[in-house]
Amino acid sequence: MGVALITPFKEDGSVDYKALVKLVEYQLQNGTDFLCVLGTTAETPTLTSEEKKKIKETVIERVAGRIPILLGVSSNCTQTVIDTLQNEDFTGVDAVLVAVPYYNKPSQEGIYQHYKAIAQSSQLPVVLYNVPGRTGVNMTAETTLRLARDFDNIVAIKEASGNITQMDDIIKNKPANFDVISGDDGITFPLITLGAVGVISVIGNAFPREFSRMTRLALAGDYASALTIHHKFTELFKLLFVDGNPAGVKAMLNMMGMIENRLRLPLVPTRITTFEEMKKILDSLKIKC
Repeated sequence: MGVALITPFKEDGSVDYKALVKLVEYQLQNGTDFLCVLGTTAETPTLTSEEKKKIKETVIERVAGRIPILLGVSSNCTQTVIDTLQNEDFTGVDAVLVAVPYYNKPSQEGIYQHYKAIAQSSQLPVVLYNVPGRTGVNMTAETTLRLARDFDNIVAIKEASGNITQMDDIIKNKPANFDVISGDDGITFPLITLGAVGVISVIGNAFPREFSRMTRLALAGDYASALTIHHKFTELFKLLFVDGNPAGVKAMLNMMGMIENRLRLPLVPTRITTFEEMKKILDSLKIKC
């Protein structure tokens, strides 16, 4: 299980690097297999270049090679991604996560050419990220499989289309050296039963031990035990995104005393009703708040 790391903020809105270090250590001590840094869950569009650089360096320094780091480098400008890959320091970074270009809605050929140019510009392993709910365009199974076959350093896809048939098509027809990773906590269990290798999780920020255990049990074929844990979190999955991401998981982390409940505009904290519903569930799970 990988975790899409949040960015904690102080009450004044600045990045809380002390809380970030504690959160990274919490992940390291509780079974997280790798960290996804500066992804969507990190509120990356609201961070300055200097903040992104310091967050990356802070996480790399704390991890100290103990687990792999997947770094988000997405843009809807292909050349911007290439410039980043060619000009910035990627020491300590094991692979990069690149989302389908957002807003400008490229064709399938445009998506292919975007990733082709990126793959050819760097030796780093590239993880594709298909999240049409955010980007406005779906990368089809055909395009994903074409990229997987054509470029050795395109190694995996984080699939968050919500289309199980599409994901199953990729899993069924992919090359052996290409992995499918769930981009949605709620469907991680069924997707692993189809052949996915894990998840880049949001809820894992708060519950790395429990969710990584569910993932490992499912991968080991112990579906009954994994399903028990999956069902334990079903209600939280629903609440996690009802007010937007990462508002839900930040509320949970706040209840657990780990961070301030702060987001950067245009994102805002969860509604009081959502917060109270989550607190009831956490209490019932006997999670300290």
